[in-house]
Amino acid sequence: MYSVKKMSNNKQNGKLSTAILSISLLTVMAGAAVAPAMGIIHDHFAGMPDMLLQFIISLPALFIIVTNLVFPWLCSCFKTRTLALSGLVLYVVAGAGCFFVDNLTVLLVLRALLGVSVGVMMPLSTGLLAYYYPPERQASLMGLSAAMNQMGGVVATLLAGLLANIGWNYAFLVYLLGLIAVVLVALFLPNERLGKPNDSKSLNSNPSTLSLLKKFHPSVGGMFLVMILFFIYPTRFAFSAHAGTTLSNTAITLIMVGLDLVAFLIGLVFGRMMQRFRYAMKYIPPVGFIVGYLFLSLGSSLPLLLLGSAFIGIANGIGVPYLNTIASMKAGKEAASTVMPLLSIALYLGQFLSPLLVTPLGNLCFGHADLLSPFKAGVLIGFVYLIQAFLTRKKQVVEGVRQNSH
Repeated sequence: MYSVKKMSNNKQNGKLSTAILSISLLTVMAGAAVAPAMGIIHDHFAGMPDMLLQFIISLPALFIIVTNLVFPWLCSCFKTRTLALSGLVLYVVAGAGCFFVDNLTVLLVLRALLGVSVGVMMPLSTGLLAYYYPPERQASLMGLSAAMNQMGGVVATLLAGLLANIGWNYAFLVYLLGLIAVVLVALFLPNERLGKPNDSKSLNSNPSTLSLLKKFHPSVGGMFLVMILFFIYPTRFAFSAHAGTTLSNTAITLIMVGLDLVAFLIGLVFGRMMQRFRYAMKYIPPVGFIVGYLFLSLGSSLPLLLLGSAFIGIANGIGVPYLNTIASMKAGKEAASTVMPLLSIALYLGQFLSPLLVTPLGNLCFGHADLLSPFKAGVLIGFVYLIQAFLTRKKQVVEGVRQNSH
């Protein structure tokens, strides 16, 4: 087996981690990359149903889920570099291809294909870290993976917002960043099979989905709630700020970039935070979402927008790597083809369902005329997440992470 422990030098180790982390740089961009342009896109497709336009952000998530359902089978049929390169090439073609279309139906088809590409890439971006690296390194590497994910969000959000000032469709050119990962993966990622049929010791031993859910339901349920909450922000913030303030599109973009930057910095220090604040880590994400959306629901002044964005960035920056770390340490080397696809499904199911659940909940509780009702609904859902964290996160699980991190 190709193992980091058996590598001849640290340079090889660094090349492998760079190739894997380059995939993490791209996965967040599936939906959120063009979020700063949503106000302009709304204007361009004026008269189209608002929910249909929100699918520009959330539709990729549905097809990521479908792809993740067959990912263990893909692992048994194709080798890692083949899978990764196939996903990356489709990512660039489907993502940047939206630049050339001016029909909403065709646009949504390309967004669906983008989801297929990320459905291949997402389990690899985290599962390969659990496969190649020992448990004591996984917390810091999962933090770095989340940090790179957020850095991708920073770069993509900034570029998309600036490009949208030229034209609404220019924002989709940010997906050309995937070409960088194509080169790194082609050069440095080993091409081996993660799962082999009829091999009980392989990663693809095919445990039932029900048994996996029973074993990993705290992390899977937590990831679902994290994404329900986080995706209120990219689907509604630009639209609400555009309609409720006099801020320019560039200023709105910079605020959204600030959220990604906060989450990026959190990811860099995540490993140390897991060692120092082991038991408290499970509560920081739900509390961060509650406080963040509370600030955003109080009004559209610049200080409230900045504070709300910062707390949501902290919540997301801790929530995702925390859940990935807990699950990967529990699953071991089988994580890539067992729990990571489940976490990916939960992550993108939350993204897809977020507008479908949050908008009706906000309208029901706070009225259709309240522009800030999605943020107020976020506060309510944040309390649901807090209760879920309290009921399902056991202290001994976090203590196990501490022991593995030393």
